[in-house]
Amino acid sequence: MPISAKGSVALIGSFRQRYPEVLAAAQIFANAGLTVKSPPICRIVDRGREFVRFESDPPESSDHELQAATLEKIFASDLVYVVNPGGYIDRTTAYELGCVHERGMAVYYAEPPKDLPIAVPDGTVVDARRLAEVIAGGDPGPAPFRRPGVAALPTADIVIFTIRSDHLCVLLVRRGKEPHLGMLALPGGFVRPGESLEDTAKRELLEETGLEESGIRMEQLHTYSRPERDSRGRIISTAFVAVMPDPPEVTGPSDARAADWVEVEEWLWGPNSSLAFDHGEIIRHGLEHIRARLEHTTLATAFCNDFFTITDLRKVYEAVWGYKLDPGNFHHRVVEETSGFVVKTDKVRRSGPGKPPALFRRGTADLLDLPHLRGRRTP
Repeated sequence: MPISAKGSVALIGSFRQRYPEVLAAAQIFANAGLTVKSPPICRIVDRGREFVRFESDPPESSDHELQAATLEKIFASDLVYVVNPGGYIDRTTAYELGCVHERGMAVYYAEPPKDLPIAVPDGTVVDARRLAEVIAGGDPGPAPFRRPGVAALPTADIVIFTIRSDHLCVLLVRRGKEPHLGMLALPGGFVRPGESLEDTAKRELLEETGLEESGIRMEQLHTYSRPERDSRGRIISTAFVAVMPDPPEVTGPSDARAADWVEVEEWLWGPNSSLAFDHGEIIRHGLEHIRARLEHTTLATAFCNDFFTITDLRKVYEAVWGYKLDPGNFHHRVVEETSGFVVKTDKVRRSGPGKPPALFRRGTADLLDLPHLRGRRTP
């Protein structure tokens, strides 16, 4: 099917080193009646960062925000034109090129790539002026190379639980951009070139909440891949789950308006959930994961500070499981029946009248030799 002269094109290439050539090709397509989705046809004002800045870019935007916005424009185009004088394709261009090939988009090249082992079918290396003339004339031109559009952009989301005022809370941000502008969501974002999923989770946690990952032990929870989960396209998210004690206040310095600890209640994932994307489902899965972990591991101590009372530990179970436990039975099971769970210290907590409670610290065990199974909830 021919692309009409009212179609759109995105140009990719080394903006830092070859922007005059990119700009010249963009102007050719614009003169032929096509909409140039990316890059903006304007002046570069900052070449010194990982992603160059154009006059039209918001000055406060971070590199990953600009990358995400650029990819959205590329994916919304009818075709992609690679401007690569001398066959050179830089690292960022290679990443973008891989993304568009995975989505099955039409791709053309100014010159055959020399430094990238990639399939370049006959007829897809074409001068920008010739390609613009073919499109403007209603001729379908050379057949683009298309792959099945089944791959996706990877993202990482983070589910962090804590106890505040005896209530289980989860860390959420309020989105500062579309889609789902203003809605609550888990911290997270797109994987950058050269990053692992774990690296992305740590970086996004710091950028969106101001929370350092140091001391937070994150583990993979699940991968979410339903095609309709994100309106921006096929985006697959790997969720990480973690718990922490006594969390600091958090902020939302990047693409999140605000960040805060929110009490975990069923409205977060129920039919009337106001969370963005499928983040309610992710929280529900994360909650069930830590509930099950409390039965067979010493994870409960990760909710506590270095020194804690047995009452502190019992309140962790009560907050996570959602019902009260018998104090005497709990103390007997934890202190006397389960080896390696907690270790009594010579310290006490002096906070009021009466005998001060003893303070404990974490033991050496990771698994409970006697599982602490959930019972039946009491009203």
